[in-house]
Amino acid sequence: MTTGKSGLIVAITKLLMNELLELSPEERIQLAEDLWDSIGPEEMPSPTEEQIQEAERRYADHLRHPEKALRWEDVKARLLARYR
Repeated sequence: MTTGKSGLIVAITKLLMNELLELSPEERIQLAEDLWDSIGPEEMPSPTEEQIQEAERRYADHLRHPEKALRWEDVKARLLARYR
């Protein structure tokens, strides 16, 4: 049996998670989207140094090889075809 305030929080969190996992996949996706949308720009965490370096590497690669870029419409069509 859990004791104290932190134990109660853990127990409530487990109960809530069990309830959320009973939602349909569509409902869970909508919940995730709603939670994501609830985060304001000022609340977003800063990127890590590793993420910054990766973004800079990709941008430099794009500048060297712009012909490798794909149009969003083509990427979207390919993804939709793959996951339908």
